[in-house]
Amino acid sequence: MKKEDNKGKRPEKNSETIWALASFSQIGVTMAASVLVGVLLGKYLDDLLNTSPWLLLICSLLGAGAAIKVLFNMSKNKNDADNGNKNKEERHHEDI
Repeated sequence: MKKEDNKGKRPEKNSETIWALASFSQIGVTMAASVLVGVLLGKYLDDLLNTSPWLLLICSLLGAGAAIKVLFNMSKNKNDADNGNKNKEERHHEDI
């Protein structure tokens, strides 16, 4: 029976670890992509309009700002999901 109990616990712990790694990866990729898009767009517009380096700087800052906004949105969504799970648990305990 002990082997069965351990097998039942391992997948749950592994799934939590995988979920955490996926969340961290998503944050990193999203932030890098936002800044990269800003830099590339700024470089393209600077070459097109011959305004070097101003549009590159402006678009880079906008890309960094977008990355920070996405980070806050992800954090808020995670908090909302956690609070929703806690509320469900509280209601379940009240019903018992």
